[in-house]
Amino acid sequence: EAARSHMEILGDLDAVGFAGQVGPGVYDIHSPRVPGVAETTALLREAVSAMPADRLWVNPDCGLKTRRDEEVEPSLAAMVAATRQVRQEIAAAAFTGG
Repeated sequence: EAARSHMEILGDLDAVGFAGQVGPGVYDIHSPRVPGVAETTALLREAVSAMPADRLWVNPDCGLKTRRDEEVEPSLAAMVAATRQVRQEIAAAAFTGG
């Protein structure tokens, strides 16, 4: 449900002291709509702002097998592209001290 709530659950987990790793869904499986790279990138940025990146795994929401290939393939491609973009942003911020 992380995709639907715009990562709200991550702040809640951090607030109660959850120290483990988590894989919040960045692709709402329950919708037939295919999210784009920009949308997924925005969700990942929200996740990183709520919890350290080294504690995050990038995942679609559970239930992926319920979607058709023509929905899943572009959605996962967008997820991978967004993950690469956010990783580059994190690396650039670490390099510049920001």
